[in-house]
Amino acid sequence: MIEVTNLRKTFYVHKKAPGLRASFRSLFHREKTAKHAVKGATFRVEEGEILGLIGANGAGKTTLVKMLSGIIHPTSGDARVLGHVPWERSNELRRQVALIMGQKAQLWWDLPAADCFLLLRDIYQLPEQEYRTSLDKLSSMLGVKDVLNVQIRRLSLGERMKMELIAALLHSPRVLYLDEPTIGLDLTAQKAVRDFILEYRSQRAPAMILTSHYMEDIERLCKRIIIIREGEIVYDGGLRTVVEQYATEKTVTAHLKKNGELAVAKPEVARLGTVAECNAVCVKLRVPRDRVAEAAQALLHHYEVADITIEEPEIGQIIEQIMTARGGSDAGGPGAPESLGAPSIAGSSAENEEEGS
Repeated sequence: MIEVTNLRKTFYVHKKAPGLRASFRSLFHREKTAKHAVKGATFRVEEGEILGLIGANGAGKTTLVKMLSGIIHPTSGDARVLGHVPWERSNELRRQVALIMGQKAQLWWDLPAADCFLLLRDIYQLPEQEYRTSLDKLSSMLGVKDVLNVQIRRLSLGERMKMELIAALLHSPRVLYLDEPTIGLDLTAQKAVRDFILEYRSQRAPAMILTSHYMEDIERLCKRIIIIREGEIVYDGGLRTVVEQYATEKTVTAHLKKNGELAVAKPEVARLGTVAECNAVCVKLRVPRDRVAEAAQALLHHYEVADITIEEPEIGQIIEQIMTARGGSDAGGPGAPESLGAPSIAGSSAENEEEGS
């Protein structure tokens, strides 16, 4: 459905020193700085797959999505969406794709959603019966039938986001780009949007690319992720594999029987890992993955244990380490791409994601 090969995008930004003299000089001699937004992106997305695109602000996520949706042209490389080159903007392709940007509205502010949808019906040249069936189904799934005739500007943020989803899906696209679809929404609205996306996928099986800074979106919706750092894809693979290969330790916690006595970090236990906490309530130990069973056995042997838990590190923390890692001293460490046995693609640079919009 989506095939990307060595896709690159470079922006050129003009630099000018402050002051009148520098402004006058820049009229004749303008200094440019190259900003490599995306460098060497290569990946595929299959039918029915939701690919999570993760990265820090300015990493290149939105620029990549904009290239695949045909909004901006790449500097080099190739991409095929349903067999078409997206930036050629053929009508055949545009009828089969949709883009939702959580920070930008596509609906008309002063019109009711129902009127906006009528305009979109004419734009996409949808048959009347197909339009009515699609609108009824989508509005029922999202629970917004009773506010279709309310002006967009009078709706809550969550209701507006649901209307944006309906607008994007009226023509039943086969490819869907979701750029921060839950940004700014409360927990209830976020859950409603996530549930809707999963239900829509089960019924229509489109290919989706999702970008989000909310790890709950990624964990709930995506089995596969791409981590992009400074324009470079540093990881492409399963979400759970990130934990298994990047997180070298687990946390083993022994919850002690309440006798009021302060626990002591015994040498036999401390040698197995790092004692993170030791008090009258619990003994918490960070240990290598291959010594978890040994650590649990030692805690049970040396302390009066009421319960014991074994925890993986949070996925969000692991991904944050990967996104913020740099080369040099980080190479080979837990945040370096080289430490992961999954596919990685070389490249570097930074980007302002809103450039080129």
